[in-house]
This record gives sequence, C-alpha cells and structure tokens, in this order.
Amino acid sequence: MTGLRFLSSIPFLLGATTFALAQAHPIRETPVTLTPTIVVAGAPELIRVIAPDAVSVDGECLGRKIMFFHSRESHDWIALAGIDVEAATGPSALKITAHRADGKTLDLTRSIDIHPAHYRTGVLSVPPKFVEPNQDEVKEAEADSKIKAQVFASSAADPLWHGNFRAPVLAPPTDSFGTRRTFNGKLASIHKGMDFRAPVGTVVRAGNSGVVVLARPLYFEGNCVIIDHGQGLYSISMHFSRIDVHEGQQVSTGDPLGLSGATGRVTGPHLHWAIRWQGASLDPAKLLRLNLSSVR
Repeated sequence: MTGLRFLSSIPFLLGATTFALAQAHPIRETPVTLTPTIVVAGAPELIRVIAPDAVSVDGECLGRKIMFFHSRESHDWIALAGIDVEAATGPSALKITAHRADGKTLDLTRSIDIHPAHYRTGVLSVPPKFVEPNQDEVKEAEADSKIKAQVFASSAADPLWHGNFRAPVLAPPTDSFGTRRTFNGKLASIHKGMDFRAPVGTVVRAGNSGVVVLARPLYFEGNCVIIDHGQGLYSISMHFSRIDVHEGQQVSTGDPLGLSGATGRVTGPHLHWAIRWQGASLDPAKLLRLNLSSVR
C-alpha cells in the first residue's frame, strides 16, 4: 500500500473504530433532567427521570414531597414541581428514589443550585381596614385562613392538568410576581401572584383542567376561585365580580369561571392569578412559558 493510499484510508478506519467503541460503550442519557436547567427561586420545574425498570418514583426537595407520573409519550417519569419564591438560595439536594418490582431501590439524588430572582419593590395605598382591620375583620380573615388550609391539605393523587397552562384572561399582564410591597407604609408583603389589567366584567377562564375546590368570597381575596390540578398544584383567581362555578365542579382548560372585578383588597379592577405547589408560591408567567404539550 502506498503512503497516499494509506493516508486516504485513515478516515474510514477512524470512523469504523469510533462506531465500534460507541456500540461497546453506548452514550447514556442523564437519568434526571430539569427544565429550566437553571433553577431560580419562584420558578416551576419540570423534572424528568429515566428509570425504565421502576414501578414508582418519588422525591423531595426543600422539605416538599415530589410525586411522579408516567409521561404519555414515553416511559419516563415526570413531575411538575417548583421552588418557593422565598426559598433560600445556594446549593440544595434534589432527592429522587426509583423503586423496582423486586423491592430494590435506585438513588438518583443530585445537587442543584438555587439562584436568586431579582424582583421589584413597590408601595401601595389601600383602604385602612386592610392594613389595620378591626376585631370582627380579624376574625373573618382568620376564618378564611382555616378554610384555605383545609382546601390545600387535600389534593388529587394524580395530575388533573393536561398540556400547557394558558392565561386566565385576555388582558395585559403586569410584571408583579415577587414584588416586595409596602401597604400604607406599614405592612410589608411579597406579591405571590400575577396581575392582569382586566376591566370589570372580563371573562376569567380556567388555566388548565382540574376540580374547583373553593368558590366563595374571602376577606382579602374577594370573590375567589381555587382549582386543584392534582399532586399539590393549585391555581388561585381573585377579585371576581361574579363567580359562575361551584365547589366540586370539574373544569377543562378555557372553561369560564366567572367575571373579573375589584372585590377584596384591591386598588382597582384587575385579576390576581396565583400558582401554588405543595405550599410553594410559583411565578405564573414562568409556568405559562413551560412547554408541557408532550408531557401529558
């Protein structure tokens, strides 16, 4: 073989060798992936676990239980979870355990870095009774807290949502989630929802399928509707002028829930839409951008 012929055969030999090595040592996918890959306080996370031999998968992060289900498109295990807006930033552990039929378990725990989200600071003026409520109003607010605690204490064991989440109204949103607010210079809070500039009478729709678990007036929230989307995930719509659904009613994505208004602690007509998972407050805008169309 001449030197020229030998050199011309090198690419073929290298390609054949690479193919043989790939066959002997196939590239394996990462067993646990997160979307988005950068974890931020207040953000929802789609967690995918590749564990074909598992009969169940469970997890935990920052003390919150993570429940997985099978994707309709694959045999991967999926969880829709998130990081609370007030979570401490820095390294943390995402604990995941895959359980096999023979009783053996596979530890897929991995470390994650929680990054800070930079939210604005705002100052609002509201009626004095919402900052310094009288004794009767305090009792009403406390009773509402007990009602909400009961609602959030029991969620469907399986996911009730299907596909992507949609905005509840056709109205401009404000970049208000996570804003540190001062009410009348006395009461500080974190805005744990997304506001839409919806005039009174705007139709409010279900952001995804689920079961209505609360549909009634509350002291701070005004006329309020809460939907259980399963596995600890809820959407909360506030300040309705009229509620058109009842507790226990099943709804699908886009079903009308009522009309927007200005009830409760408000400075004007708008819709407040919040997302809650296992007690954690998540940014609704980030959930709307999350692609869930091929998951369930």
